[in-house]
Amino acid sequence: MNELAITVIGRDRPGIVADVAEVLAGLGANLTDSTMTRLRGHFAMTLICTGPGADEVEVALAPLAAEGQLLATVRAVTPDGDVPPVGEPYVMAVHGSDRMGIVAAMTRVLVDAGGNVTDLSTRLAGSLYVVLAEVELPAGVADTLVDRLHRTAGELGVEVTLRPADPDLL
Repeated sequence: MNELAITVIGRDRPGIVADVAEVLAGLGANLTDSTMTRLRGHFAMTLICTGPGADEVEVALAPLAAEGQLLATVRAVTPDGDVPPVGEPYVMAVHGSDRMGIVAAMTRVLVDAGGNVTDLSTRLAGSLYVVLAEVELPAGVADTLVDRLHRTAGELGVEVTLRPADPDLL
């Protein structure tokens, strides 16, 4: 059994998720992890599945990309197995006027404290820029990290909050 990482990107249209899922199901591939979003009218999906070899999946997905509207890539990956979290789960939220460097500066503060960003989404609505990041932080660093996050946010002219993640939510 092969483990594959698959990405599909392109101009959004109804049915892309169903089309990709049907191709994979037809090959006997099992979707284990996936994420999909629309980014300013563009479709983006990343998934991990187990099943046939990468070459067979690439050939099967090729008709979806034939019109040049989608790009699908397939890559064999090494299964990691169950990896326990390396820290405590937190959510960082940033919002303020859009400017270059917000994600770079705020995530650098997290990394410098030993944190790992496990999920990130950003959204620009008019001039308001919003960042939501799920992070794992080493035990005991959150209190001192908040001060560094506030200092960096102040330099950028944005607001930031850091709170423990709710373990009851996916």
